[in-house]
Amino acid sequence: MQERLTPLHTSSECSLYELPTHVDSRVRRVIFSSPETRRICNDTLFTGTDYTRALQAACTKCLSLLREHKLFNASELETYVLHILRGGLNFGLREALTDAFEWKNQNSAFISAQRARSTEDEKEWIITESDYQKLSLHGKCSLLFGDVVATGTSLNFALHEVARVAQEQAAPIEELTFFTIGGPRSHALVESLEKEKLQAIPEFSHATVVYLEGIFDVASGDSPLRIKIDGTDLLRSPSVLAPEFIESQYESPTYPLERCTIYDAGSRAFDIQEYGEDLLEYWQETLSLAQAGTTFDELLLERMPELDGKRFSDVNLATLCESQIEKIHRLLFRG
Repeated sequence: MQERLTPLHTSSECSLYELPTHVDSRVRRVIFSSPETRRICNDTLFTGTDYTRALQAACTKCLSLLREHKLFNASELETYVLHILRGGLNFGLREALTDAFEWKNQNSAFISAQRARSTEDEKEWIITESDYQKLSLHGKCSLLFGDVVATGTSLNFALHEVARVAQEQAAPIEELTFFTIGGPRSHALVESLEKEKLQAIPEFSHATVVYLEGIFDVASGDSPLRIKIDGTDLLRSPSVLAPEFIESQYESPTYPLERCTIYDAGSRAFDIQEYGEDLLEYWQETLSLAQAGTTFDELLLERMPELDGKRFSDVNLATLCESQIEKIHRLLFRG
């Protein structure tokens, strides 16, 4: 699935790559990589405000690069940071604008969009909570927002809702910038909105989808994995990944084995007990595989076959699982 990445900027602080787009599309796709986002996507025990502050710092760097490469052209008073509750709060984009450009008067808007599996068809996802909205747009606007995207159910709802409100309030959308740790549905949905609604707006110039570290495949019934949650897990393989992120997998044998690149972004910041129990369940299930005879090399081949297993030292999978379970217990019961 690896697509051609065109480097726009590379350094030890951060890198930005652009991916090809359709000739008639005004939706740009980029992958951003940084030490902060690599730690977020690799170290699942990096939680709470440490995690959200790191994500904000990464977004600050990225916004500066986007402006340098004319992918973010918004002005302060026309910018609306849309917060999709609750995962969108983690990106800290309002503060990132201040840190990147010394802006103090950017606008904010809020929308709730909680997804759940349909009771009629467990393969389908629906919006179950969308009661809270604070969308007051004044004149021309540039939208900036972020969220974790798997099926795209919440993003699709938020995109169409804000487009509807913008039309009702005579607030033409000039540009749209979306940050995500997520899968390919992100730009597919933004492109769909562009074709359906944005192209008809004379003021609209472009949209940019910013993938942090990669475009992660989403687990499905066809994914050849023994442990997975369909429609939720963001997989490292097969995916389009920043070179720096691929290289970072060799820093710890736990990184390429994780069930999901981010797990639940909301609970990781706001409900550590729920988040930790999710991690614990996965590593306990993996320990059961190890006790039944699965080796580290076999599981690595299952979860991220692109990697060279010889670059890891001799790893005992059961010992690795027990160590990770102990660390999760410390996370849950410290203090």
